[in-house]
Amino acid sequence: MTRTYDMTLRGKLAAETTERIVTATETLLGDCPWAAVTLKAIADHAGVTVQTVLRHMGSRDGCVEAVGRRLAARIEEQRGRSQPGDVDAAVADLVAHYEAEGRLVLNVLAQEDGGDPLLQNAAATGRAFHRGWVERCFAPWLADDDAATRERTDALVAATDLYVWKLLRLDLGRSREVTEAVVGRLVRAVLEGS
Repeated sequence: MTRTYDMTLRGKLAAETTERIVTATETLLGDCPWAAVTLKAIADHAGVTVQTVLRHMGSRDGCVEAVGRRLAARIEEQRGRSQPGDVDAAVADLVAHYEAEGRLVLNVLAQEDGGDPLLQNAAATGRAFHRGWVERCFAPWLADDDAATRERTDALVAATDLYVWKLLRLDLGRSREVTEAVVGRLVRAVLEGS
């Protein structure tokens, strides 16, 4: 008797294993120093062997790149929906994004100067996305291509930066609502000074 395999089930199990590996990597990236995000640590957190991690992801960098793709998709979902000119929605989406992803991103940023190109690239990609988000959300105030508009854009990038959220939420212990109000006030001050 020949044993037949249900390829649908096999594919589902493989996808679940990959998902566990990516989730384990994301957890480690959010909680640990970069040096501690090893294949063994990823495997242990995912409940698989190092060989399984390699078979599914190819390398530690493959694991991190998969987290990057997952994070990029979540960020686009969190911050891609606000319409240009809707300050309240933009700030609400931004703070919701920082609430969900802020600690992980802060951990990556804290280690970007360690010389690893993967972390440096992730940080640069995040900064470019943030600036693009500012330019899209506040486009009605940024229509001109002059020095004043570039300065206004820089001010908006600073007012909505992750470290402002960190200062308010983590360092000062402000509520999400207060944080959103303060960021909104900073944004409006920049826009009204236009």
